[in-house]
Amino acid sequence: MATFPVNRLFADHALLPTGWAQNVAIALDASGGIVSIEIDQSIADGDERVAGPLVPAVANLHSHAFQRAMAGLAEVAGSGDDSFWTWREEMYRTVGLVNPDDVEAIAAKLYMEMLKGGFGHVAEFHYLHHQADGTPYADPAEMSLRILAAARTTGIGLTHLPVFYAHANFGGVDPNPGQRPFLHDPDRFLALLQRLEPLCREAGHTLGYAIHSLRAATPEEMRTILDAAPVRGPIHIHVAEQTKEVDDSLAWSGRRPVQWLLDEMPVNERWCAIHATHLTDDERQRLARSGAVAGLCPATEANLGDGIFPAVDFMAEGGIFGVGTDSHVATSVAEELRLLEYGQRLRDRRRNRLASGPGASIGRTIFDAAHKGGAQAAGQKTSGIAVGARADFVVLDGDNPYIAAASDNQILDRWLFALGGESVRDVMVAGEWKIRNGRHDREDDIDRAFARVLMKLK
Repeated sequence: MATFPVNRLFADHALLPTGWAQNVAIALDASGGIVSIEIDQSIADGDERVAGPLVPAVANLHSHAFQRAMAGLAEVAGSGDDSFWTWREEMYRTVGLVNPDDVEAIAAKLYMEMLKGGFGHVAEFHYLHHQADGTPYADPAEMSLRILAAARTTGIGLTHLPVFYAHANFGGVDPNPGQRPFLHDPDRFLALLQRLEPLCREAGHTLGYAIHSLRAATPEEMRTILDAAPVRGPIHIHVAEQTKEVDDSLAWSGRRPVQWLLDEMPVNERWCAIHATHLTDDERQRLARSGAVAGLCPATEANLGDGIFPAVDFMAEGGIFGVGTDSHVATSVAEELRLLEYGQRLRDRRRNRLASGPGASIGRTIFDAAHKGGAQAAGQKTSGIAVGARADFVVLDGDNPYIAAASDNQILDRWLFALGGESVRDVMVAGEWKIRNGRHDREDDIDRAFARVLMKLK
């Protein structure tokens, strides 16, 4: 794969951690790390001048890659009381039809789309482990290896999060047939992590793990995994996505899901609470104080009718959030962040809800927050256009009149609220160009493989 390596970039405008800077020269080392940044420079011989404003690529903190293939297939009305729980039946149907080749093809297509949408890294919440009847593959890590292969094909950065999943509901309820491809006991799950640790390390990926939800694991199973897991990466969990989950948790334990999680588990900066949609004031404040990331997926949460996260209050309390694309009805930074802000506006019937203060740019506020939270949830120690960080960059299209006429934070506001993915021109990951002029160099092959999978699912 031709990946267009460079060792020195020059940007007329770049968003640094300290703010927007002009005439920025950025030097990279052979591994794709940033070794120096100089501002107010003149372009030098050998510099590659980028074709528009340079901003850091965002980490997508929540993905179920295989679900991209079913996007649009669950938009048929049922009884009139459709919800996440009815959508899940279409998801189970998809799971029963795909094989490892299909999953690799879907993930490669998705990851290419994410790159085009401004994401440079993905945290893959991976729970599709086995064959449709629950039989493990000859290599129990087969499906994880396909995720690693898709990341290699596309060049996206990867935090791989194998998921522990054992039950259908709180209290250790037996799983249903549609969940058989997901299931592990703690010993087999820990063995999977042990198998994947050297493979991820050698490939330059981060390995963490996830507990699917409080519905899918007993407290004893969770504690066994937390105590014995052979990796120190991020820990993710779905929690409080739907009101039924809250009701079931209360019936099981007398406590709401986030309340139980914060009471019983060592939730800290390693953790990412995916969705956390339905919170009391006390739960919201405790989650903010814990240092954990709230993993928001606004397009999927809207698609499933989950509800709206209390982002205004959470931000005011110092809470950390990032965004993911979850079921992948959307695949761009702009669409997720725009819908995050618009959800707050629709609930409150007011504008500009997530600003950091009077006169602040909404685009800049939520972009900075999502970049910070995404990096933390992905286990990235240093991120952004900063010395010591990996060179994960997005070049916005300087020829687009909306971008060309904008300055500083207006650039982000135009991108996020007026343009979207169409304004992403080039994307670099670890010092190598993966998207150039809106295209990936493996695009045709990736599209053909994906099209074959879709024909199976119609």
